[in-house]
Amino acid sequence: MRFVMTLMMMLAFVPTVHSQDLFDFPNEGQSQDQQDMDEFQCQRMARDRTGFDPMATPTATTQRPQQQGGVVSGAARGALLGGAIGAATGNTRQGLRTGAAGGGVLGGMRRADSNRQQEDWARREAQNYQRNRDNWNRAFIACMESRGYTVR
Repeated sequence: MRFVMTLMMMLAFVPTVHSQDLFDFPNEGQSQDQQDMDEFQCQRMARDRTGFDPMATPTATTQRPQQQGGVVSGAARGALLGGAIGAATGNTRQGLRTGAAGGGVLGGMRRADSNRQQEDWARREAQNYQRNRDNWNRAFIACMESRGYTVR
């Protein structure tokens, strides 16, 4: 769930500029019908050239890292290990307490590291999306300008 929220937040900051958000102005007196046809053809050409479709739902290009760690699961594993060591040394109760505390700390540290990895992954995915989007925009603008439009 945290991953989905992180990815949504990252993509919210990525400017989502569709070709409709770009303004193109005819320089050579093209009619509205001609402009619509040129826009459609340039959108298709940009998609074919870049392999990116701005109208498609954004998808991840790499697999999301698995969430790992956690205080509770670390404490449980630590308690089991501590209990086993405590039983071997003759102080099971102390072994359980020490193992649970140490395992909880280590589990929390693993979870924090896992969260950082997932945030880094979401940031890379958002940057990759923006790079693809920028390439598509450049291809679309070049096509429209070659047909006699000013695009901003």
